Amino acid sequence: MPPTLTPAQRIDAALAERFGAAPRVDPDLPGLDELARMAEHRSHRKFAARAVEPALLRLLLACAFSAPSKSDLQQADVIHVADRTKVKAIADSIPDMPWIADAPVLLVFVANNRRIRQVGEWRGKPFANEHLDHFLNAAVDAALVMMSFIRAAEAVGLGACPVSHVRNHPHELARLLALPDGVFPVAGLCVGYPAEPGRITPRLPLEVTVHVDRYDETGIRERIDGYDRRRHVLAPYRKQRYADRYVTVDFYGWSEDKARQYSVSERADFGAYIREIGFSLK
Repeated sequence: MPPTLTPAQRIDAALAERFGAAPRVDPDLPGLDELARMAEHRSHRKFAARAVEPALLRLLLACAFSAPSKSDLQQADVIHVADRTKVKAIADSIPDMPWIADAPVLLVFVANNRRIRQVGEWRGKPFANEHLDHFLNAAVDAALVMMSFIRAAEAVGLGACPVSHVRNHPHELARLLALPDGVFPVAGLCVGYPAEPGRITPRLPLEVTVHVDRYDETGIRERIDGYDRRRHVLAPYRKQRYADRYVTVDFYGWSEDKARQYSVSERADFGAYIREIGFSLK
């Protein structure tokens, strides 16, 4: 049996794998267990045939909704899709993700601007914030709750994987989940006990994503090229995206994949849907 790693050693190993280098870890720093869980984060798409107890799910949701909320407006809700017929309908609308149907729990995190409008009506006050910011506030609230749920789930041994594809067919999803005007989907989340360990996904180096005092792109292309090469060694892509549109290349890295992904329009109708349900986005 290999020796058990300390939390500091776990952090060092995980961040070295994720970023290619790890910041120095003070072994006496408080909270290292939680930092180790964060550093070791993995998305999971294969789940064991083990149910998540309703009481545990309720606890995790309570912890998730303890997340910060913009101005205490509390513009996030969660739809627990417990009806397996509805789960299958959502999975069938995303044919390249059949594992959604196998997840023990499917949650849909939604942004809710409807409730604060209702409160204003009940109290006889006008809604004077008909612009883009109120849309963003609601979306960020939902994202914060989802991330907090993922942290709580991982702390008790569960795994999860966000699913942005629930926004691909917003009208159909809204009908399926009876979402009223002012409430829109941000992401789905598949949850369960992992069937396999999963892997750490390499990320861009902090020299690309962390800036001091001002935004700085010095050396960005070279650093992304280096990231492409490092990631290819650790987690090469199994196939080249849109092979029917682009020629096969000898080296296929992260930047080539993402350039191809965003060369094809996706969810172009989402803005129209958002306006239909009451957001002006001015």
